Amino acid sequence: MHRTPIQRRLLCLLKAILLLPVALVCLHTVVRTVRRFHKFPIPQFLANLIDNPLRRRFQPPDATAARHGVEPGMTVLDVGPGNGRYSIAAARRIGPGGRLHVVDIEPKMIERVLARAAAEGVTNLDAHVASAYDLPFPDAFFDVIYLITVTGEIPDPVRAFQELHRVLKPAGTVAVSEILLDPDYPRACTVTRWAQVAGLRPVRKLGNPLYYTLILGPDTSP
Repeated sequence: MHRTPIQRRLLCLLKAILLLPVALVCLHTVVRTVRRFHKFPIPQFLANLIDNPLRRRFQPPDATAARHGVEPGMTVLDVGPGNGRYSIAAARRIGPGGRLHVVDIEPKMIERVLARAAAEGVTNLDAHVASAYDLPFPDAFFDVIYLITVTGEIPDPVRAFQELHRVLKPAGTVAVSEILLDPDYPRACTVTRWAQVAGLRPVRKLGNPLYYTLILGPDTSP
């Protein structure tokens, strides 16, 4: 059957639309396989790419801060802030009576967060270049610690959770949020296992396998 040029272009477009999900799944699988064996922080130039409308639909910044248990007046730690969108939402929820501390191993990420905070008039935020294994804070310092799509990037998550446990107040909580679209996505049961080795216990789980938040607290059992 002879097709007109317009028909051929429409057919090519239809094929591209149908093949796009397959290509994305294949790409996701490849990246996930590589990241499984080679853990490293996300490069700073990709920070804006992962902060996209689809992600914000599943993880609205303001709702995520509330979901993590962030409340006015708290002292809160944000580990791995990306470009700072979720940090700003958390800092605003904390208000002037509290403080948000942000840590990232990549200096350029910290520069992005500080620039964003300055541009948006947020003054209750401090940012530090630091490893999750060696945080520049005293013992029992934070009311809430949260990690958003970060845990899977850490080569030794148990060691990181041990350090988070050290700086967490006895009544504090650690919130871990993960989304299936992330190539480093760990299952909630895997995060729970890491946390328990570090002396943290699951308090509650919110969401579903596509997007979940796991709330952890110090294990006080004898």
